[in-house]
Amino acid sequence: MNNKAAALHILVKTEAEAQALKTKIEKGADFATLAKKHSTCPSKKQGGDLGEFKKGAMVKPFDQAVFVKDSDEKSVIGPVKTRFGYHLIRVLYKN
Repeated sequence: MNNKAAALHILVKTEAEAQALKTKIEKGADFATLAKKHSTCPSKKQGGDLGEFKKGAMVKPFDQAVFVKDSDEKSVIGPVKTRFGYHLIRVLYKN
């Protein structure tokens, strides 16, 4: 059972902006660099690094994207809509 994870994320205001950034990442742009430049979350100072968190610690859509979806550290999940905006998420690990 995965009950802990670590992830990076980029938080932006619009789905279109999130999708544009996702395309850049898929073409080889660095996730952390884009997070520092575009994210509206304070975690942008750490390249979007949220550190380790427990299942249930994040808002529900974010939590479900991290813990329910099958992903590896190469893939980018999202855009995921929450009350904060649109997230792109890169899961570093789950355990």
